[in-house]
Amino acid sequence: MALNSGSSKSVLLCRSGQQLYALPLASVRETMRALPAEPVPAMPDCLLGVSLIRGAAVPVVDGRRLVGAAASESAPASRYVSLVLGERQVALAVDAVLGVRRLDAAMLAEVAPLLDGAETGMVQAISILDAELLMVLQASCLVPEALWDVLAQREGAA
Repeated sequence: MALNSGSSKSVLLCRSGQQLYALPLASVRETMRALPAEPVPAMPDCLLGVSLIRGAAVPVVDGRRLVGAAASESAPASRYVSLVLGERQVALAVDAVLGVRRLDAAMLAEVAPLLDGAETGMVQAISILDAELLMVLQASCLVPEALWDVLAQREGAA
């Protein structure tokens, strides 16, 4: 698996459940510890609720549900990734933030999209409620363990 064979993209690597995935860094505002989220009635299952982040009410999306994992797979998410959606933001609840990496753009084009394992109904609900969020999630991808191993080896050699 060749890295840096052409153009590369900066991504934020995160883990939810057993899945590792890459979010486009240009869409990330910040990462933070998980905050309390107030449930919102009559919203899709993937919405954990709304959190107060820097004085604004921000919807919180469950990263585990996005990657097809069970919502109650383990302990609550420990981190939030705040994503920029035009003038708005949304927080993605994740189990771990692994850091920023530059990944080969050609290789990223060959891996599965983030929403590949998501339920069809959930993707449809997101598309109806927030088209900008859907665009950011469609630009994200799942990262195979083989690529994660290559990245870990590169860091060990640096």
